[in-house]
Amino acid sequence: MGSKNTYYALYNDDDVLLSAVKKIRESKIDIEEVYTPFPVHGLDKVMGLKPTRIAIAAFLYGCIGITVATLMMYYIMIVDWPQNIGGKPSFSYLENMPAFVPIMFEMTVFHAAHLMVITFYLRSRMWPLKKAENPDPRTTDDHFLIELSSDKTEVSLKKFLKQTGAVEINKPNK
Repeated sequence: MGSKNTYYALYNDDDVLLSAVKKIRESKIDIEEVYTPFPVHGLDKVMGLKPTRIAIAAFLYGCIGITVATLMMYYIMIVDWPQNIGGKPSFSYLENMPAFVPIMFEMTVFHAAHLMVITFYLRSRMWPLKKAENPDPRTTDDHFLIELSSDKTEVSLKKFLKQTGAVEINKPNK
C-alpha cells in the first residue's frame, strides 16, 4: 500500500465516539490520539491502553511523606528543641507519637498530592510555557477528535468515518 496519512475525525457525542473507536480499531486503522473536553468513561479500555501505574506512584509518594514527617518531628521535638508539652517526655518519640499522628497524616497527603501532580505534568510533557498541541480548539468545549493514520484512500476512509458518526473529517496541513 501507500504511505500513511494523518486524518482528524470530529464527533459531537461521547457515546458515538466510543462506538467509533471500537469500529476503527476493528478495521485495523491506527489511532494516534483522542482529544476530549472531559474524561470519557471506558475510552481507555476501548482504545486498548494499558492500566495506569499512578496508584503505585501515589503509594510511594505517601511513603516518602510519612518518612519525611517522622524524621522531621523526631529531629525537631526530640533532638533539636526538646520541650515538656503537657507532661509528655521529651526524650522518647514513641511515647509522643499519638500526638504526631495528624502531622504524619497531613504530610503523607501533602507529599502524595504534590508529587503526583509533578509526575503527571512531567509524564504528559507539559512544561511551563509549552505551546498547546491540541489540533482543534473545539475539543476543549463540546467536540471529540480522533487523530488517526491510515494508508487507505482518502475517499474510502472518509466514507468509513462518516459511517462511524463523524461530523467532520479533516486532513491536517503539515
